[in-house]
Amino acid sequence: MKDIADYIVVGAGSAGAAIAFRLAEAGHEVIVVEHGGGDRSPLIRMPGALSYPMNMRRYDWGFATDPEPHLGGRRLPVPRGKVIGGSSSINGMVFVRGNPVDFDHWSHMGADGWDHASVLPYFKRMETWHGGSSDLRGTDGPLHVTRADRSNPLHAMFREAGRQAGHPATDDYNGAQQDGFGAMERTIWRGTRWSTAQAYLRPALAMPNCTLRRGLALRVTFEGDRATGLEIAQGRRRSVLNARREVIVAASSINSPKLLMLSGIGDERHLRDHGIDVRAHRPGVGRNLQDHLELYLQMESRKPISLYSHWNLFGKARVGLEWLLTGGGIGASNQFDSAAFLRSDPSKAYPDLQYHFLPLAVRYDGKAAKGHGFQAHVGPMRSQSRGAVRLASSDPAAAPSIRFNYMSHDDDWKDFRRAIEMTRDIFAQQAFDDVRGAELQPGSHVRSKEDLDDFIREHVESAYHPCGTCRMGRASDPDAVVDPETRVIGVENLRVVDSSIFPRIPNGNLNAPSIMTGEKAADHVLGLARPVRDELAA
Repeated sequence: MKDIADYIVVGAGSAGAAIAFRLAEAGHEVIVVEHGGGDRSPLIRMPGALSYPMNMRRYDWGFATDPEPHLGGRRLPVPRGKVIGGSSSINGMVFVRGNPVDFDHWSHMGADGWDHASVLPYFKRMETWHGGSSDLRGTDGPLHVTRADRSNPLHAMFREAGRQAGHPATDDYNGAQQDGFGAMERTIWRGTRWSTAQAYLRPALAMPNCTLRRGLALRVTFEGDRATGLEIAQGRRRSVLNARREVIVAASSINSPKLLMLSGIGDERHLRDHGIDVRAHRPGVGRNLQDHLELYLQMESRKPISLYSHWNLFGKARVGLEWLLTGGGIGASNQFDSAAFLRSDPSKAYPDLQYHFLPLAVRYDGKAAKGHGFQAHVGPMRSQSRGAVRLASSDPAAAPSIRFNYMSHDDDWKDFRRAIEMTRDIFAQQAFDDVRGAELQPGSHVRSKEDLDDFIREHVESAYHPCGTCRMGRASDPDAVVDPETRVIGVENLRVVDSSIFPRIPNGNLNAPSIMTGEKAADHVLGLARPVRDELAA
């Protein structure tokens, strides 16, 4: 097996697969290192089975938070993909670029050249959009992005209820207008999950100059301050892969800071506490951890039109068999067909609430309410709470300590109470009159500030969007970990390229901006002239 290449990419996930493909496409030798296994299982490939892989240790790292002090000491799961394709192989397949203002804000925070006009060409380059014709969308990229058909009648009710409640509609929340109710977009193509393993990694591995190596990344190796390779473990066997040019860490917002710390890059006091020699004192490594939280507001349906009819052993078997035989049916959809991005107050500069609507009352772990129902997942997009990823041990096989410090800011509680109020108003509209039954969650009796806060504390869940732990900024910023070229500050020939470099969490799901990061970072690595700033971004 090859043990030397121009570039070693650590992680075969959303950003890692994208950058590996672009580097190999440019003629460079690339070794991609992935600890997880293959993605051939129907539980990964079938969109309707999405709740299974994210709850299986075979495909998930199995991380959990430390007890969260503002959530009554609850420990929340932190699924991260341990499989080729990374989290794009276990996620909900929802495709959201983020709001243009998000990227302009990145630039203001020191991520020069990551404003919306500069990142838009990469969003376009990465996608083949099947939603129509738009100058803001891509037509020949590796990633297929499709529109949900919203055939279940509950979706039309949700749209109409939004209009009746006074909210706008949008033809494309990834295009000219994020505000409003519209069709969800997803990474599903011809009834199959279109992960970055499908879009980028397999085409890369089909080239003679790209190789996949299995193994657990132990540490980046150095000569002086220059990164030279990666030490990996395959069972009890250890080996070193050598990089002629650079090591590129794309291991997730949890594992990327962990690997940097194991390699001597981080807060010097924390590293010395674990007996690790300090190579570069970068106190920002592991800090600035952010996420989206959400609640499910669930309603009973008085008509049997939800997906509950399929939520039994026979129904699931029939759905699975239909998908295996035809590639179609209910199993070919993630069922997140409808979306909304709303402003909790007209004074907000841009949307601060995101909705996923589902024609079933069910949790992420696959447990459904008894009987027909529907639900809206709703959560604020820009919490000011910040947490950290830290080493729990110097053993590379040990899980890190993860604390998001959820709900630590007073505004978080106000934002969630407002989100509940707005969602109840939407569900109370005339559009739902024929089907609306009892409020299953939180329940119509939960009204006071104290009761709402108790409900939030007990039921709020992660949307599984961790980011920010290797924040991008100017080299002069002591809290920045990578510069705007994605190079780790303080050492040479080492980059971080994944959602950990986001200065602030963008509006919406993170898979799309993570892939964009891999695409844009490839041009930084290759030294290519940047695409002309897309004036359509304005």
